[in-house]
Amino acid sequence: MYQSKWRIFTNHTILVLGSLFMILPVWIAFASSTHTREYIFQNGLQFLPGGEFFTNYGAILFDADATKGRVTALEMLFNSMVLGLGFAIGKVIISMMAAYAIVYFRFKLAVPLFWIIFSTLLLPLEVRIVPSYEVVANLGLLNTYTGLILPLIASATGTFFFRQFYRSVPDELLEAARLDGAGPIRFFIDILVPLSVTMIAAIFIIMFVVGWNQYLWPLLMTTDDQLYTIVIGIKQVYNSLYEGGQIPQFPKAFALTIMASVPPVLVVVIFQRMFVKGLVETEK
Repeated sequence: MYQSKWRIFTNHTILVLGSLFMILPVWIAFASSTHTREYIFQNGLQFLPGGEFFTNYGAILFDADATKGRVTALEMLFNSMVLGLGFAIGKVIISMMAAYAIVYFRFKLAVPLFWIIFSTLLLPLEVRIVPSYEVVANLGLLNTYTGLILPLIASATGTFFFRQFYRSVPDELLEAARLDGAGPIRFFIDILVPLSVTMIAAIFIIMFVVGWNQYLWPLLMTTDDQLYTIVIGIKQVYNSLYEGGQIPQFPKAFALTIMASVPPVLVVVIFQRMFVKGLVETEK
C-alpha cells in the first residue's frame, strides 16, 4: 500500500512538472502579449497578464500594419485553415485509396509498390521541393490554394497506417459483401469508411497540425501577401521587430504567436478521444 501511494505521488509529480515545463513558455508569451511594448521593453518578459489584451489582439486581428504587411492576422488564419484542412483531407483521401488498392486489389506488384511508397518517407520535402516547384510553376498554380495544397497531399505515413488497419479487417466482411452483391466501390464506402472513422480522425489530426505548421513550401509558393499563412506572418513580424529605430512590437508578435497555436490545440482537444482510439486500433 505504501509503495502504491508513493508510486502514484511520484507519477503525478512527474506529470505536473512535465506539464509546467511545456506550458510555462506559452503562458509567459501570453502574459507578455497583454502589456504595452514600452512596458515590455523596460521590464522584460512578464509572468502576470496586463491590461492591453483587447488592444494588442484587436490590432493584430484587424490591422494589417500591426503584422507588418498588407494582410491581417485574421486573413492569415483563414489561409492557414485552408492549407491545414486541404492538406489533411487530401492526405486522408489519397492514403485511404492507396491502402485500399494495396490490400484488397491483390495484384502482383502490390507489395513492391507499397515499399516504394513507404521508402518516400526517407525523402523530406527539401529534397523534392525544386522539381515540385517547377511542376507547379509550369501548371500556372503559383499563388493559388491549389498549388499550395496539391503537391503535398501524397502521404506514405497515412498509407502505412490505413494499410495496417485494413489488414486487420476480417475477410468474412469482404465475403459477406460479395454475397450481398456489393462491388469494390460500395464495399469501400459502406463498410470500410465507417469502420475507419477513428483512424480517419487520428490521421486527420496529425496531418492538420503538420499542414498548419508548414513554412517552407508556402513561403516558396506565395509571393502575394494575400496568401500568407500565419506561420509566415510570425516570421515576418519577428524579422521586422528591430527595423525603423522604434521600440520593438514584442507584445503583438507574442499575440500573433499565441493565436497561431490556438486552432491546432482546439482540434487536438476536441478530437482527443478519437485520436487515441484510432492509434490504439492501429496497434491491434
